[in-house]
Amino acid sequence: MHATRIRWRRSLLGAVAAMAAVSALTLPSATAGEDNGGAASDPAPLAEVFRDDFDGAAGSPPDAANWIVDTGTSYPGGPANWGTGEIQTYTDSPENLQKDGKGNLTITPRRNASGGWASARIETQRTDFEAPAGGVMRIEARIQMPNVTGAEALGYWPAFWTLGDAYRGNYWNWPGIGEFDIMENVNGVDSVWGVLHCGTAPGGPCNENNGLGASRACPGGSCQSGFHEYALELDRSGPVEELRWYVDGQQYHSVNAEQVGAETWANLAHHGHFLLLNVAMGGAFPDGVAGHATPTDATRPGVPMTVDYVSVEQSGGTAE
Repeated sequence: MHATRIRWRRSLLGAVAAMAAVSALTLPSATAGEDNGGAASDPAPLAEVFRDDFDGAAGSPPDAANWIVDTGTSYPGGPANWGTGEIQTYTDSPENLQKDGKGNLTITPRRNASGGWASARIETQRTDFEAPAGGVMRIEARIQMPNVTGAEALGYWPAFWTLGDAYRGNYWNWPGIGEFDIMENVNGVDSVWGVLHCGTAPGGPCNENNGLGASRACPGGSCQSGFHEYALELDRSGPVEELRWYVDGQQYHSVNAEQVGAETWANLAHHGHFLLLNVAMGGAFPDGVAGHATPTDATRPGVPMTVDYVSVEQSGGTAE
């Protein structure tokens, strides 16, 4: 879910791609490194360096020591509509953002009487989540996507993702600083998308504004009907550094340094990142998949994304 330019993305399903074709939209093609259904490799020993279980009273906000709550329709001085064409306004209202009192955080899009949408977006205070040289970083969250499908889901765009640390305070250096989309979904389709953004736009080694992405259905039940674990590993321990995407422990996508070149890889991977959670409404991705503007009058407001926990782990590295 990039933060500066509108992008059009690939659909997982042929039927969805056909819808996009009717509207003459171009979605990304399949990319190298896709590994649908592969088993997760045994990771090196990892130590947890960040965790939020969202414990607390119902109606309370996320811990301010861990999270910044974004508000409005852009960063100060940044691209309008968060750069994606999304149409909601982010707020810090408990109507849109709160703990549920059961160890979860909920982000809930709502529509007002005049048809405007409000939702929530948070990002970590820390910007230093990285894999040390010779080590591994794993970012994971257990999330239930908004449990809504079909016409009632049009425009929903939940996401769990990262941006490179240099983005904070600049807001115009995307995609060179790197973006790791760990979990994205649109329009209630039973799919998770994992995408890397990097390099220059348009074009460049990451095929911007599309990125290098893959998608698959959630295992053991739809993405919307229950919780699933979404994870990304940045592995700098081997001869070729690599990013890997997982859902419920099953790897479905990877990109390595040789695919994008040494300089681009260093610019996206050899520094800290911060984490983001949000539910956007409308914008380039859901519109591209639907083949028309979203949300619509049929879209049902008030269906939350529910987050059980967020965790970051790292292994020890070697001196560069």
